[in-house]
Amino acid sequence: MPELTPAQVRSWRVHAQGLAGARDGVGAADAARAAGALQAQDARACRLQVRARTSGLTAEDVDTACGAGDRSLVRTWLMRGTLHAVPAADVRWMTSLLGPRAAAAQRGRRRQLGLDEETCARALPLLEKALAGRPPLLRDDLVHRLGGLGLTLDPRSQAPAHLLLYAAALGLVCRGPEVAGDKSTYVLREEWLDGVMGPDLSGADASAALAQRYVSAYGPATAADFAKWSGLPVGQARSGLRSAGAEVAGPDGTLWVPSGGDVPPPPAPSVRLIGHFDPYLLGYQDRDLLLDPSFARRVATGGGLITPCLLVDGEVTGTWRHERGAGGRLTVRVDPFRPPPDAVAHGIEAEVADLGRFLGAEAGWEWA
Repeated sequence: MPELTPAQVRSWRVHAQGLAGARDGVGAADAARAAGALQAQDARACRLQVRARTSGLTAEDVDTACGAGDRSLVRTWLMRGTLHAVPAADVRWMTSLLGPRAAAAQRGRRRQLGLDEETCARALPLLEKALAGRPPLLRDDLVHRLGGLGLTLDPRSQAPAHLLLYAAALGLVCRGPEVAGDKSTYVLREEWLDGVMGPDLSGADASAALAQRYVSAYGPATAADFAKWSGLPVGQARSGLRSAGAEVAGPDGTLWVPSGGDVPPPPAPSVRLIGHFDPYLLGYQDRDLLLDPSFARRVATGGGLITPCLLVDGEVTGTWRHERGAGGRLTVRVDPFRPPPDAVAHGIEAEVADLGRFLGAEAGWEWA
C-alpha cells in the first residue's frame, strides 16, 4: 500500500467512525461499537454522538437502549477511568482489562477523600447489600442507604462518586438508566447484565481485542494514539496492535490499520454536526490531521471541554451551538473557520433538520 495522504487518513477515519457513508439500520449499541466506545459523562452529549452515527433514531431511543427494557448499551468507567457507553456484551472484558488501572490511578484521590483501602474494602459488601434486588438507585438515595448500613459519606463531597468509580472498576456496579433531569442511577453490574453473554477475555487476549476495536474505529492511528485513548501503557498498546492490525506509511510516520483493510473511498461529501466530547476528537494523541492547529483553541476550550464541531469530509471546519426559543423551537448557529462552499451549507441544512427530528423539535439554523 502506498503512503497515505492526509485526506486519505481523514477519509478512512471518518468512515470507520460511522460519520460518513450510509447509516441506515445502525442501532445505538452498533454506533458505540463502531466508535470504540461513546463518551458518557454528559448524557445529552452521548445522545448526540449516537445521532451523528445513525439514521431514524431519536433521543428517547438512546435512553431506551440504556434502560431496563433493553440494556443493549451500558455506561461504566473504562478508558482512562472516564465514563463510557459500550455494548452490554463488552462490559465484562473491558472492565477486567481497564478497571484495575482506573482504580489504581485514583488511589491517591480516594485517600484525600477519606476512602483508604480498609474503608473501600468495607464499602463493597455494603454497596452490594444496598443495591441487591432493588430498582436502580439515585446516588443520593444510595448514599443514604449506605449511611443506614454504617458507612457515612458526605453527599456534597466527591467521595460518593469516587467510591462508585472504584466499585465499577472492580466490576461490582455500573450505571443504570438516566431519570428525570438526566440524573444518574446505579445498579449491581451482574444483576443489570443478567442474561447478557459476551466473550470471556483477559490478559493479552483482552488487549488484542481492545486494539482490534480501536484500530477498526480510529485507524489509521499510531500506537501512542491507542495508548492515549485507552489509558494502557504504550508497550502494551503496541503489543495489542501487533495482534490486531497492519502497519502502513502515513504523513507523519507509521500508522496502524485493520489487517486486510482497504482505503475507503472519499466521502461524497460528508457533513456532520458532532456534539460535545465526540469520540472522533478524543481518539488521538495528536489531532493535527483532523483540526488545523490554528483553530484548536476554538474546539478544545480548556478544562477538557470539546465543543460541538462542524465536520466536513473528516476535517473540523467550524463549531456550532444550539438553543431553545419560544415554543421549544431549536436554533442552531454555525461558526465556520473559513467561508464554506455551497455544498456544505446544504449538508448543514440536512443535519439541522435531522437534529430537530432527533430531539423532537422544529429546527432552523443560521451562520453565527
